[in-house]
Amino acid sequence: MIIIMEPGTSEDNIQRVVKTLEKHEFRVVLNRGDVMTVIAAIGDKRMFDPRSLGSLEGVREVKIIQEPYKLASREGKAEDTVVKFDNGVKVGGLERPVLIAGPCSVEPEYQGLLDVAYAAKEMGAQFLRGGAFKPRTSPYDFQGLEERALIYLARAKEKTGLLVVTELMDTNDLPMVETYADVIQIGARNMQNFALLKAVGKSKRPVLLKRGGAASIREFLLAAEYIMCNGNDNVILCERGIKSFDSSFTRNVLDLSAIPVIRKLSHLPIIVDPSHATGRRYLIEPMSKAALIAGAHGIMMEVHHDPDNASSDGAQSLSIPQFEDVAKRINKLIGRIDYDNRIQKQELGIE
Repeated sequence: MIIIMEPGTSEDNIQRVVKTLEKHEFRVVLNRGDVMTVIAAIGDKRMFDPRSLGSLEGVREVKIIQEPYKLASREGKAEDTVVKFDNGVKVGGLERPVLIAGPCSVEPEYQGLLDVAYAAKEMGAQFLRGGAFKPRTSPYDFQGLEERALIYLARAKEKTGLLVVTELMDTNDLPMVETYADVIQIGARNMQNFALLKAVGKSKRPVLLKRGGAASIREFLLAAEYIMCNGNDNVILCERGIKSFDSSFTRNVLDLSAIPVIRKLSHLPIIVDPSHATGRRYLIEPMSKAALIAGAHGIMMEVHHDPDNASSDGAQSLSIPQFEDVAKRINKLIGRIDYDNRIQKQELGIE
């Protein structure tokens, strides 16, 4: 359930509610907003009448939430979450959709990564993505450069100012990844790696959580719940395609309907990765446009300086010239969406 406190209510009133819930063995998570505090309570309601909380001083409303993702739900927080970075970049809500670009894997040739980073910056991207630790189906495939790759990404950030997104696979590597990355990515294979989700929940870094290939939307939001209930509210969801019976033409099936569904159910921002979703570079542009129209808060695409000789996922990566052409057209759509968002902000009185 969710207990919404009155704006400006005292800390004593808040703690009185918390102690009442804990007495009945509820797990309590506080969400302190600028205006009011919301208390999420997770536990067995059969031995306790939640309506009795309404008589406590400072309580505005008690809402029973049927869905198990309390913190990620719109019922728990009506306004959109906007993930903010120190350089002014914002992801979510009515902010300008963001662009994330970079190679699947960071490779030994640093100049290639730097060339991609310069192109991404030139085309208006805010983030540079690149894998340091690569989860591969075959143990004989390229597994990543690990810390060396993280150093390369940090150097590229110094040159361009782009924020770094990279994947974490092991809880033991979290301190190292936090040192270099601005956003920690949890890949599709690890969406239900609960030890990993709990670990990044305790991190101060925003988390980009990818949907598993066979995960329902409910399971996806519950994975986000694991992160949030451990203390990290800065979660960015990523739709990257789900498995289908037909893989003749695409790697996965991009679930475009997940975007408006998640925006209805959850306040968390959601971006789309058309590269992994389709596995075909010619589909990146149309699927990016479709995702933005459907309401995605950003696009993450794979770009490589020499895709035909990439260590991983070359078939779904754009070359730098291809990326520049695609980004020019996508940026026109992003500009129109940003204009509409700014008008909506003015109508709503949002700064």
